[in-house]
Amino acid sequence: MFSRSPQPSPPVPFYEKIKQAISEKIASGTLRPHDRIPSEAELVAQFGYSRMTVNRALRELTDEGLLVRLQGVGTFVAEPKGQSALFEIRSIADEIASRNHRHRCEVLVLEETQASAEQALELNVKEGTRIFHSLMIHYENDVPVQIEDRCVNAARVPEYLEQDYTQTTPHAYLSRIAPLTEGEHIVEAVRAAPQECDWLRVKEHDPCLLIRRRTWSSSDIISHARLLFPGNRYRLQGHFMS
Repeated sequence: MFSRSPQPSPPVPFYEKIKQAISEKIASGTLRPHDRIPSEAELVAQFGYSRMTVNRALRELTDEGLLVRLQGVGTFVAEPKGQSALFEIRSIADEIASRNHRHRCEVLVLEETQASAEQALELNVKEGTRIFHSLMIHYENDVPVQIEDRCVNAARVPEYLEQDYTQTTPHAYLSRIAPLTEGEHIVEAVRAAPQECDWLRVKEHDPCLLIRRRTWSSSDIISHARLLFPGNRYRLQGHFMS
């Protein structure tokens, strides 16, 4: 009587091989939190697979909390809890508290609206989609230091309008409800509009710093924020490791 030969195991998909290789390096400590992962082009050259395959592997590792991807910066090993402190986008209240100063927020607008063409593009939703919009001014020791103009994916964060943003910040609330897995910063020097000059107590020609920030949780864009700072009251500082 002949015994049945064992059935061969199905081949491992190429993207899974990339995931396994990176995961093993993280587990062994070869890759440590904050270390930069090779670029997609470098991984294509290393493994010989297509860019689409490499991209899928990196996206799945990001969704699983092993990596953090920052557009325009690179892909990095996440902290064990799934969020990299190195690239953590801090709440303005936490920044102010770290200087032992007092934070205060004045909420100007907190509303439900329909996405304009520009807002729809930023949130990757259809024009006219129900979204939330907030506008507020953050103060440090009663001096205005930031105008925060934010639109939020209402489908992903349905209770956004119910929060008291004099007691917490949109960033703190969103980080709790939809933890950050990916972020994008666009920074530029601008002149504030007349109303913004009044709010920030700056002159019309004073330079201001504008940060356009989008954040993702898994594959969804959660919010887009337009953050405006007086140029003489804010310094952008980052720390990167290779």
